Amino acid sequence: MIRDAAGRLRLGPSVGLMTCAAVIAAITSITIGAYPLAVADIASVFLGRDAADPVASMVLIEVRLPRFLLGFLVGAVLAVSGAILQGLFRNPLADPGLIGVSAGASLAAIAVIVLGSTWLGGWLAFAGEWALPVAAFVGGSGTVLLAWRIANRAGQTSVATLLLAGIAINAVAGAATGLLTFYATDEELRSLTFWTMGSLGHATWRDLLVGAPFMILALVATPWLIRPLDAFLMGESVVGHLGYRTDTVKKVAIVVVGLGVGAAVAVSGLIGFVGLVVPHLVRQLLGASHRVVLPLSALLGGTLLVAADSVARVVVSPAELPIGLMMALIGGPFFLALLLRTKVI
Repeated sequence: MIRDAAGRLRLGPSVGLMTCAAVIAAITSITIGAYPLAVADIASVFLGRDAADPVASMVLIEVRLPRFLLGFLVGAVLAVSGAILQGLFRNPLADPGLIGVSAGASLAAIAVIVLGSTWLGGWLAFAGEWALPVAAFVGGSGTVLLAWRIANRAGQTSVATLLLAGIAINAVAGAATGLLTFYATDEELRSLTFWTMGSLGHATWRDLLVGAPFMILALVATPWLIRPLDAFLMGESVVGHLGYRTDTVKKVAIVVVGLGVGAAVAVSGLIGFVGLVVPHLVRQLLGASHRVVLPLSALLGGTLLVAADSVARVVVSPAELPIGLMMALIGGPFFLALLLRTKVI
């Protein structure tokens, strides 16, 4: 790969390489699994003809396609959310999971599952199938707003305080989740396992219909944050001098992150480290400009999660390894290495 004068990879070849990786991950995700699909059957379905194997047609349309699309969207949203938080707080350690966004969204979704027939019955009746994603959005936005308020002093955000607040929020959310688990029925416990470990194994078109609008809206809103986030790289005091309202930018960023992460958690459960690993890699390879970081984080994040999901399907076949555990195995060592390299938190 050709590098520029600064030693970074050139944008054009990098985009081409990431696009090829995304295509390979998509083909792999669609073809492998408990019921392997032939490329000829896949081509027949996409061309509108009957596949030689009718079961293959059903598996492709009802199982593999919604799973791939949902996985790519979730990975893209988590990566972009991580990039936004890292730019907003000017630290590569900021991540939706580390500062409590994912835990807050998951707690809200679990509360709807466990208390939907009692205390939250009115909410379920009012919101219907939107109850989970809306509750997850409120939980995710509320926790990131709380962490930001705790860490903000005299207009400056202390990253150390932010991470400590995230640890506290994660602990409280974990305790509340444990309490709800104690009161859950056997059927609800099976659902809670899905939320706490993260999985795409139950992805359906209905899940895509419920979660995709929120995630797409969050992704569509990110271009308006490119220039303000670039200004934040020079410090919060510079943002106002460049004509941006600091508080407004922060609030918009919080809403976008809460919306995207909340919807992602609502349909896939807790999946960590995507928002930490992907934006950091993009910045290291291609520079810190958010004009590059945000779109390529979306592309690489979707590709990484789809690839990890494909591996999770076959590594313990015929069972499936939860995708949250797979990402923890990948992201945990990466986070430790990043922490050792970071001198100032």
